[in-house]
Amino acid sequence: MTQKWTARDLAQIAMVAAIYIVLTITPPLNAISYGAYQFRLSEMMNFTAFYNKKYIIGVTLGCMIANFIGFGWIDMIVGGLSTLVFLTLGVYLFERYMKDYLFNGLINKAFLYFAIFFSLSMFTIALELKFLYDSPFFFTWLTTGVGEFASLLIGGIIMDKLSKRINFRQ
Repeated sequence: MTQKWTARDLAQIAMVAAIYIVLTITPPLNAISYGAYQFRLSEMMNFTAFYNKKYIIGVTLGCMIANFIGFGWIDMIVGGLSTLVFLTLGVYLFERYMKDYLFNGLINKAFLYFAIFFSLSMFTIALELKFLYDSPFFFTWLTTGVGEFASLLIGGIIMDKLSKRINFRQ
């Protein structure tokens, strides 16, 4: 079955992408959003996809544009594909095994599990930095993973509060 998106859907996807970009490239956040030691507060936007799958597109586009602005074509492709693959996989796993956590008031538990999942996925960025800049793979995976985990923990708390005021499921 083909899903038709409305103008409202497209506007919401664009808004998620725009928020991701602004939270990544705006000073002073841009200083900590790239490289082997990164803390992207914008990664909290990943959690919007657990409310509605259409936001996978918004987060992926936001990541691709922010990565292109920060590091160019290679980072846009590697980071964008990594976001698309792991966010889609995360939403699938969430729907299959954890959806009740989100909608029964245990949102923080589900967000914690997926913060770990997304942090482990940072091996793709570590590989990119290894090939482009000869960064040490395991150390870079550790530092990017820790930064991802910290940003998702903080982002999870923010998204939990926002979800009580904003209906992300529309």
